[in-house]
Amino acid sequence: MTRRSLATTPRESRRMRLRRAVHRARVGLRRSAVDYFRGDGSDWIALTALLLSIPVLALSTAGWPEWCPPEALLLPLVAAGLLLRPASLLGLYVAVAFALVLETALIDAERSAPDPVTPGTILLVAAVALIGLLIAQFRSRVGVPWRRGHTMLFDLRERISAQSALPAPPDGWHHEVSLRPAGGQSFSGDFVVAARTGPDGRTLEVVLTDVSGKGIDAASRSLLLSGAFGGLLGSLPPHGFLPAANGYLLRQDWQEGFATSIHLVLDLDSGDYELLSAGHLPALQLHAGTGRWQEVAAEGPLLGVWDGAEFHPAKGTLRRGDVLMLFTDGLVERPDEDLSEGIDRLTGAADRYVTRGFRNTAWDLIDAVAKDVNDDRALVLIGRD
Repeated sequence: MTRRSLATTPRESRRMRLRRAVHRARVGLRRSAVDYFRGDGSDWIALTALLLSIPVLALSTAGWPEWCPPEALLLPLVAAGLLLRPASLLGLYVAVAFALVLETALIDAERSAPDPVTPGTILLVAAVALIGLLIAQFRSRVGVPWRRGHTMLFDLRERISAQSALPAPPDGWHHEVSLRPAGGQSFSGDFVVAARTGPDGRTLEVVLTDVSGKGIDAASRSLLLSGAFGGLLGSLPPHGFLPAANGYLLRQDWQEGFATSIHLVLDLDSGDYELLSAGHLPALQLHAGTGRWQEVAAEGPLLGVWDGAEFHPAKGTLRRGDVLMLFTDGLVERPDEDLSEGIDRLTGAADRYVTRGFRNTAWDLIDAVAKDVNDDRALVLIGRD
């Protein structure tokens, strides 16, 4: 290759400079758009549009008060609370105050105007301005703009729902999960993670966890733990999962840093299973041969209480027609009754499905035993056809 072939002509160099400039402009535009949607970008466009709307509304109020009352200034205030930063919002409030003074002067100048600006109107505008400032400060603290904040929460809810889904079972098995947060909310302190592990995915591992607290109060810790537990599950031997989860929870050093958890390791070929528990309620197994429910309890302390905790498994077998239920305390516990009464209520409601099968029954079982309970409720059903 000659030196001449490495050189570029003036036309080619101009093209290269133009391409670099276009590339830099595109990157800058993408970055500014990302910063804006993250809440870090400039809000001058929204501020300019709202500032221009204020004199239009003020003049319309002075000219046609029956069509545009003084309270119309509430519209840019509400929009500003959702779109602007607190500093920009204060500048807009100054413009609204001048607009109210202008409206008063113009309406008083026209003696025929029937609706002057009253003290009540001023108080109403001031109240809405205060509410808008509180909303803007909240958005600034969270760092999420209004137009994207609801999308983020919706995405989180859908991701939690997708993560709680159990992997598709092989022929001869069925399972389902039902999660019911306290108060009908979208986020819960109960969560499920599951994976098919072992050779050819013939082992089903399911972990049901109940984080201390309920509803929104426990949702942030539940979200963090569900991601961490989902990463641990399948990456460690079954007997190593709960010790690793316990260590992770201890490292968080939360004030309410404990949780209960139950870990099912099920062989999908033989039906043999091991159940490991970290302070969780026992599982319930229906024996198809006798039609009776049996409690399957394993020994182990709460997660996040002390280091070096040991978890001893309980073993069993799911035969043809058997069903195994994992659940959290919100389903069976009541302040004024013993735990055994809640478990009896759950098994009594489940007896109605023994003859017709347990497919699509988890939601109905929660409604039957704990429909109006102000606590998170979770139920996992695993059955062998």
